[in-house]
Amino acid sequence: MALSEPVDTRLASATSSDRLRGFARLLATSAFRVTAITVATFVLTAAAVVGTLFWQTNAMLTAQVLRGLTQERLAFEDIARSGGPGAVQRAVEARAGPIMPGASLLLLQEQGGSRRAGNLDAWPTELADKPAGGAFHHGAGQPAAGLPLRLPDGTRLLVARDLQDQRALIDRMRWLFLAGFGLLSLIGLAGGLIASRLMLARVAQITDTGAEIMAGDLSRRIALSGGDDEFDHLAAHLNAMLARIEQLMAGMREVSDNIAHDLKTPLSRLRSRAEAALRTPTGESAHVEGLSRVIEDADAIIQTFNALLLIARLEAGAVERSAEVFDLTALIGDVAELYEPVAEEAGQRLIRGALPPLRVRANRQLLIQALANLIDNALKYGTPAAGRAGEITLTLAVVEGWVRIAVADRGAGIPAADRDRVRNRFVRLDQSRSQPGTGLGLSLVAAVARLHGGTMLLEDHAPGLRVVLVLPGTVLACREARP
Repeated sequence: MALSEPVDTRLASATSSDRLRGFARLLATSAFRVTAITVATFVLTAAAVVGTLFWQTNAMLTAQVLRGLTQERLAFEDIARSGGPGAVQRAVEARAGPIMPGASLLLLQEQGGSRRAGNLDAWPTELADKPAGGAFHHGAGQPAAGLPLRLPDGTRLLVARDLQDQRALIDRMRWLFLAGFGLLSLIGLAGGLIASRLMLARVAQITDTGAEIMAGDLSRRIALSGGDDEFDHLAAHLNAMLARIEQLMAGMREVSDNIAHDLKTPLSRLRSRAEAALRTPTGESAHVEGLSRVIEDADAIIQTFNALLLIARLEAGAVERSAEVFDLTALIGDVAELYEPVAEEAGQRLIRGALPPLRVRANRQLLIQALANLIDNALKYGTPAAGRAGEITLTLAVVEGWVRIAVADRGAGIPAADRDRVRNRFVRLDQSRSQPGTGLGLSLVAAVARLHGGTMLLEDHAPGLRVVLVLPGTVLACREARP
C-alpha cells in the first residue's frame, strides 16, 4: 500500500498538469482572445454609460432635494416677515413630524444655542461652520442635507431633509451595477472558454486528419459539421485540394508505370538494332541502314519526351502566351488540307463540316498541334468495322458563347467508363496498344484547352468518338472572318 501512494500522487500531479496545459491552450486561442476583447470592450462601454447614468441620477436627486429645501426656506422667510412674533415657532411645530425616511427635519434654535422647536435635538456639527448649509448625519448616522436661515429676532432655523431613501436607491443601483458587470464578465469568460473549446476541437480534427494524410493515407478527408460555417468552407477547399493532390499522385504513379511499360520496348529495340548493326559483317550499307533505324527510334523517344515536357509546361502555365488574332476557320481548313491525303492513304475520308467564319485571339501554334493530335488519333484509332465507310468529320461552332472545335470518327470509340482515364498521360487502352503511339495525344489537347481557359469533352458519336475542344468566349475576336 505504501508503494502505490507515490504512484497515485504522480498520476494526480500529471493529470493536474495536463489540465493546466489544456486550460492554458484554451486561454491562448484566438477565439478566447477575440471573445475576451469583445466582452472587455462591451463591459467598459457599458460601465461608462451606466456610470454616467448613475452620476446623472444622483445629481438629479440632489438638485431636487435642494430645490425643495430652498422653497421651504423661502416659505419660512415669508412667515418671519409677515407673521409676527412666534409665527415661525408655530409653523415649525406644525410641520415637524416624526422622523422617518424622506421626512422634513426642522430645528429652531435660540441665540444661546438652546432648542426652541423642531424634530432635531441639536445643531449638526458638520454645519457648525457652514453658513451655506450642506450634508450631515442625524440620529444613528442617517444621511441628511440642510440649509440654515438666520431670522430677524436673532434665532436661527435649520431646514433639512432626510436622505435615507435617496441613499438606499443609490446603494441599490451601485450593487446592481457591480453584480451585473460581474455576471457579464463571468458569462463572457465562460463564452470565451466554450468558443475556444469548440474551435480547438475543429482545429484538432483538421490537424489529426492532416497527420493521417502525412502518414500516407491520401484518401482521408476533413469531416464537415454541416453548419455551413467558415470551418466548413475551409474544410471543403482543403478537401478539394487533397482530392487534387491525390489525383496528381495517382497520375504520377500511373505515368511512372506507363513510362516503364511503353518506353521499355522502344529502348530495348533501339539497343537491339544498335547491337545488330555492330555485329552485321555485310558492310557499310547494313551499318547505315541499322543506324538509320536507331535514329528513327531515338527520334520517336525524343518526341515522346518533348510531348511530356510540353504538357508539363502547359499544366504549369510556364508557356509564354503568345496570343494573336487569326482566322480559326482558315486554320482548320489548312490542317484539314494537310491531312486529307493521309486520310485517303488510310482508306478514310476527311470531311469538313460546318465551318462558319470565325476569328479568335489564341495561341495559334498550340491550337494547330492540338487539332493535329486529334486528327492523328482519329486516323489511328478511328478505323471503322468491316462494312462501314470510314470518315473523320471536322466541325466548328459557337454555342452559348463557347467555341467548339470537334473531331469525330466512326471507329470503336472509347467506353464511358474510360473517358476520364484516357485524359491522363501515357494511358492507352488495350485495343490501342497494337497501334504506334505514346498515349500523350489527348493529354496534350486537354492541356492546351486548360491553358486557354477551356476544356476537352469526349462524346459518343454512335458509332465512334467525338472529341470536342471547348474554348471560352473570351477568345473570340469577332464573329466574321475578315476578307
